Amino acid sequence: MGKLQSKINFHTAKYRADGSVEETGPARAVQQRGPVHTDAVTSVAALKPDLCVSGGRDKSVAVCSWRSGAALRRFIGHEREVTKVTSALDSNRVFSASRDKTVMMWELHGTSGPSQHFPGHDLVVTGLAVSPDASQLCTGSRDNTVCKWDTETGECLGRAAISRNLVTHLCWVPGEPYVIQTSEDKTIRIWDSRELQVAHTFPAKRHIQTCCDVSQDGRYCLSSSSGSAGEGGEATLWDLRQTRNQVREYKGHFQTTTSCVFLPRGPALAPSIATSSYDSTVKVWDQDTGGRG
Repeated sequence: MGKLQSKINFHTAKYRADGSVEETGPARAVQQRGPVHTDAVTSVAALKPDLCVSGGRDKSVAVCSWRSGAALRRFIGHEREVTKVTSALDSNRVFSASRDKTVMMWELHGTSGPSQHFPGHDLVVTGLAVSPDASQLCTGSRDNTVCKWDTETGECLGRAAISRNLVTHLCWVPGEPYVIQTSEDKTIRIWDSRELQVAHTFPAKRHIQTCCDVSQDGRYCLSSSSGSAGEGGEATLWDLRQTRNQVREYKGHFQTTTSCVFLPRGPALAPSIATSSYDSTVKVWDQDTGGRG
């Protein structure tokens, strides 16, 4: 690992929809593979160190190799566009949500059909978060509800509704019984999954919160905002420890920031995050300083 990390130069690159790359550091080769889905890809998540899972408008879920880009498994069962996919890292279980209001569980080494169904939402399912041991699943929807499920039995273990809480994303805090949720009501909530109750709500932002992520050490939360014409579109870093304050904002996108993630950190790399936006760019930020590059 030391040899590999020593060759990595931390820098900022903007990746545009037309295929051009604007570099501020040494250029890197990017491998491109043939399409796995027959329509737009709507969600992607890590499954194992060498595998990822994706969902698309073609109603399918695909498991692919990071190295080859080839699809190793395809799961078909939803009646409409897949909106979210997720999995507990190093698990053999894949979860998908759809505009058909359903959530399904698939076994990596099982049959091509779903091994479990989780019906119960009244509108499109827009949030998925699975516990680290893959025994419980939390789902969120535009029907203003968050639900908790037993993944073995498919039983709904709890359901909570909050007015105007149109869920946009869910993520589980590593090593904790807490789930982070973003919403169209411009807030970020921390749910205690044991009783399915809101444990904390961060101060409302000025714009819709579109996505969230949690650092692997469970110390920080990251959220992203909608925006247009240079207004909004920022990512925000929050402290999940006792103070639970806003730590930093990352501003530079000109339209809605659709996704935000903490990047894996090696001994030779500074902690960093990545954001993507409707402005056709992906930006990499220094987590501690807010600088790009």
